[in-house]
Amino acid sequence: MHYIQPRPSSIVAALYTARDLGVDVAILHGPSGCSFKHARLLEEDGLRVITTSLSENEFIFGGQKILEDVLRYAEETFSPRRMAVVGTCVSMIIGEDMQAAIDSSGISTPTIAMDIHAGFSENIDGVIAALEPAAKTGWITDDELSRQRHLLTKANEVERLRGAASKRYIEPSRGDLKHIAAARLLDLARSGKRGMAVMNAKKETAYMFMDELLALHEAAPDADITYLANLDERGLPKVRGDAERILSESRERGLDLSILGALDEYGALGDEIGRAIIRRRPDFLLIVGVPHAVPAEYTEGICVFSITNGPRQVAPLRELGHQYVMVEIDLHPKTLGVRSIIEAEFGAILRSM
Repeated sequence: MHYIQPRPSSIVAALYTARDLGVDVAILHGPSGCSFKHARLLEEDGLRVITTSLSENEFIFGGQKILEDVLRYAEETFSPRRMAVVGTCVSMIIGEDMQAAIDSSGISTPTIAMDIHAGFSENIDGVIAALEPAAKTGWITDDELSRQRHLLTKANEVERLRGAASKRYIEPSRGDLKHIAAARLLDLARSGKRGMAVMNAKKETAYMFMDELLALHEAAPDADITYLANLDERGLPKVRGDAERILSESRERGLDLSILGALDEYGALGDEIGRAIIRRRPDFLLIVGVPHAVPAEYTEGICVFSITNGPRQVAPLRELGHQYVMVEIDLHPKTLGVRSIIEAEFGAILRSM
């Protein structure tokens, strides 16, 4: 499909994957402004992002020597355990051999080259560009690479079928008013209706999405609600650590929940969550994170409250029949760099009631 709405960048996807692999320093081989916003955000999460700052002269004559100098500088200045060189449109157009620069730089830090640019139609190409050299170097196993390929395919499939990539253009929306949805949710919970609350979150976004399950439990502690979350400890190093911290804190705060899937499996869990819904047969359902992973056939006849962090996801969720659709604006930037659960806007509203 030829989209006319902005789509995620494969360069940015490679940067996030570098972070998940335990890379300490990522070097963007391109102009200083490339992926500026996400580079700054990722620095909040412990990943140093520096750039070769290529300019017009290097566009013509190449930037390998500059990359070699930056690699040596990064090693001497930051003493990293791992580094990654991330490609850009410029490095692709001028045909830079980033691995050759790594080999010629004289550095001893384990370093991989992620040969990527922003011209791919799917951002998952950036993830693959990061994972393949990581597997070749031995940072991850071949089995984990195969697992990640499968999960990326499933996540892409969900977005194309029921997500923000399902149409050429989707009008962004802030969704329903949270205080109205919260009042209705608590009415159902406190009236004795059978409920179910599910977190199917993508990676670090779970640090805020989990708060909405905690808030519901705190606001209606005696309600007949089953809680389910994708917090199995599988995946890349950071993903496993995030799951462990979130699960431990949730249980310390008194939330009794069942585990289904891992934080990187959000796109592949739709049918499993659906089967859990059928077994439970709830009157109402709260599903947060990636609600559109669950096909509509599993939620028919249920009052569904869904929460996403994507304004372009509101219309597709309404088409799935969800009665209340809400958006946690700027959720992702707020969850970068955190190591404990943080309060969501919807969570705060539930607690106030």
